[in-house]
Amino acid sequence: MFKIYFMTIRILIISIRIFAVSKKSNIFAFCMKKNNVVIKVLMPLILGAGILYWMYRGEDWQTISRLMTDEMDWTWMLLSFPFGILAQMFRGWRWRQTLEPVGERPRNATSIHAIFLSYAASLVIPRVGEFTRCGVLSRYDGVSFPKALGTVVTERAIDSLLVMGITTVVLLLEMSTFGTFFRKTGTSLDNILHHFSWAGYLVVAISLVAILVMLHFLLRKLSIYNKVRATLSGIWQGVISLKDVRNIPLFVVFTLAIWGSYFLHYYLTFFCFDFTAGLGIGCALVTFIVGSIAVIVPTPNGAGPWHFAVKTMLILYGVADEKALYFVLIVHTIQTLLVVALGIYAWTALLFTKRINPKNT
Repeated sequence: MFKIYFMTIRILIISIRIFAVSKKSNIFAFCMKKNNVVIKVLMPLILGAGILYWMYRGEDWQTISRLMTDEMDWTWMLLSFPFGILAQMFRGWRWRQTLEPVGERPRNATSIHAIFLSYAASLVIPRVGEFTRCGVLSRYDGVSFPKALGTVVTERAIDSLLVMGITTVVLLLEMSTFGTFFRKTGTSLDNILHHFSWAGYLVVAISLVAILVMLHFLLRKLSIYNKVRATLSGIWQGVISLKDVRNIPLFVVFTLAIWGSYFLHYYLTFFCFDFTAGLGIGCALVTFIVGSIAVIVPTPNGAGPWHFAVKTMLILYGVADEKALYFVLIVHTIQTLLVVALGIYAWTALLFTKRINPKNT
């Protein structure tokens, strides 16, 4: 995994050098673009790789390899794949539904391919997938980019509210588990913070800084969009489109199906290992929610922050430190490879997709 990160960074640096040679006449513009590349691409990669290096330095990789080949039940991992695929397909169908009230009717296949490609693109530059999928619909189905972006805002708002609601319910249901753990171990919050290593504090601090940096650049982008009247109008139309969705129950079903599929995609991996198979659905829900919140940190597919957050919660439920490390590494890596495979499939399918002239739609 680390070799992939560092190879990606090296390729990006070489690309920057080539670009600099070909644009000597505009040094200032190149410097501005170089800064954007460093912040948007290199920094997330370095942050994710740094956290992973800190977590897995000194680990025995032969043990991890042996766990995957001899002890891991791959049947459950394979059974989880359809749910990972369905989650993205449901998102594509729901997105198409939110576009209809603003007069846009993309094809089902194009909508799904756009979602597949957006998740893969976000592995390179975090959050760029939101713009990628809007660009795909604009290029192939003649959908208005601003309107598509507005519906993405709507979707994210709905998803955020749902995650907040699930988080509240799960924490209330699992409160007794936390209380029992603290009573049996004689542990208090002060003791946890006291034994928290300096490196742990550093990871949390760096993650918070990364979120603030990403928000800063996001606000800058939004300020640019606000200067463009047509774009602002399109975003507003997208935001208010939800009230005009023809089939609200179907929208709700799609939304629940998205997150239900995401959860099953994750939960079924518990049964791949003896040390997580008996933890129960409560533990799976807690770690799933914590992981969903951790991916807010702008790293490729949440690499690093997701590992740290889920591992910490698994330890709380009694999983040994090393085994929790192995679980998050194996599960995250395999699921990321699935995202890459779907992205490659979507890119290939789009090569054979006929573009629709917006005048004819």
